[in-house]
Amino acid sequence: MTSPLILVADRHSDNRQQLCVSLEEKGFRTIGAGSAPDIWHVLDNMPVNALVLDGDMRGADGMDLCRDVRERSQVPVILVSANCTEVDRVVGLELGADDYMAKPCSTRELAARLRAVMRRGKMERVSGLRRQSEARFGQWAVSFARREVLGPEGRSIHLTAAEFSLLAILIDNAQTVIARNQVMELAGVRDAPSSDRSIDVLVSRLRRKLGRSGCAAPIVTVRGAGYMLSAAIDRR
Repeated sequence: MTSPLILVADRHSDNRQQLCVSLEEKGFRTIGAGSAPDIWHVLDNMPVNALVLDGDMRGADGMDLCRDVRERSQVPVILVSANCTEVDRVVGLELGADDYMAKPCSTRELAARLRAVMRRGKMERVSGLRRQSEARFGQWAVSFARREVLGPEGRSIHLTAAEFSLLAILIDNAQTVIARNQVMELAGVRDAPSSDRSIDVLVSRLRRKLGRSGCAAPIVTVRGAGYMLSAAIDRR
């Protein structure tokens, strides 16, 4: 089986090369990118399985490159940055990153997190084959074949791969409280520490996106227990 291809984007060539070598020693294939145009070229022309993105890189307009990547691709993104306060991590996840690590990072931990974000996407694709083609709850409609979510009045709601995977998990377990650790397990982030808050941010992000239509998203936080999609599901 072909090893996963990881795009390593870092503006510093020494850091980029060192990380590529380290990841290849862990069993991945790698390709480097030192600028935004390099990233677009690789994403447009190669089957990239995940992106490790330097948090200091910026897009053509000087704004955050992670946001630009997420608008153009559903590839899993791990953002690596020297700034790793809780606020920085939350902002990175809000911009569409699937995970966030402090720089310099442990290559062993990075490899584990890469496998986790790729496993999350794989699990979603496999479970999607077992689902009906569509599911409706409240004012929302989900097409698993098209990976599309429509809100009230048929308006499309853009979700990242991680957000769509989380929604699919909630739909599969509708009207049942799912423990936070179980959500992490189902989402394929078993390698993350129990203190990892990425799932909590992901739930908040999904709830807010569904709620932009003016209808409160039926995602309930059960304090001390976990999360629940409170709406009934109509599968088609």
